[in-house]
Amino acid sequence: MRGSQVYKHGDHAYIILCQKMIFTFAKTFEAEPDMELVQQYMHFYGADHVLRSPSHFMFCETIPEVEFEEITHDRIANT
Repeated sequence: MRGSQVYKHGDHAYIILCQKMIFTFAKTFEAEPDMELVQQYMHFYGADHVLRSPSHFMFCETIPEVEFEEITHDRIANT
């Protein structure tokens, strides 16, 4: 099974594929992470979005929104 944790951020929902500590992508604990390396990891893991918490990068797959179609009584009777 690919990712089992769902995370809602704003109006979007994501499947978290992997989480990595931010310092994993930095040369030292105090340095800023290398965002090019983060992007490469995102593509390698098959994620289409990266979210950042204070301590982790979350590599995610976006859950597409579902378009609903109203089903009326007349439409059910005609099938």
